[in-house]
Amino acid sequence: MRKEDKIELVKDLTQKFKENNIFYLLDASGLSVAEVNSFRESCFKKDVEYKVIKNTFIKKALENQEEDYSEIINGDSLKGFSGLLFANQSPSGPAKVLKEFRKTLDSDHPSLKVASIESDIFIGDNHLDSLSKLKGKEEIIGDIILLLQSPAKNIISLLKSSENKISGVVKALENKQE
Repeated sequence: MRKEDKIELVKDLTQKFKENNIFYLLDASGLSVAEVNSFRESCFKKDVEYKVIKNTFIKKALENQEEDYSEIINGDSLKGFSGLLFANQSPSGPAKVLKEFRKTLDSDHPSLKVASIESDIFIGDNHLDSLSKLKGKEEIIGDIILLLQSPAKNIISLLKSSENKISGVVKALENKQE
């Protein structure tokens, strides 16, 4: 690869990190070509992008970011074979794809090296279960709206039920006066 191509690759990867605030770094060593292709297909179906990129390019692209990725850059995460998963919407999307794929292989590979979600860093495969349960922004907003609507709905139903009771009491009083 020519030097110009490497520089362009780092620029593209730097831009990719800026556009995607959710990425996972995987260790996919030991997978066959067929398994890697199957994993790519699984990712594509779930709107998750999978790329295999040299660690030095990843390191340089992370160094070009405004956020502090020193934990990733200086740690053991950028050693060995690395694959990147990018997701725009759901922070749990890549984790779910990874867990589902591991079930098909009945293996613990590919393994999670590190995940970055909104600049929060999770190092190690032990975080995979908790990452797969994270909700996206839209889901959280929906939950909040439901919580806010719930008291209003309760008050309205109470008023409606008490309205029926009040009208019944008024009718009973009318009949009593006659």
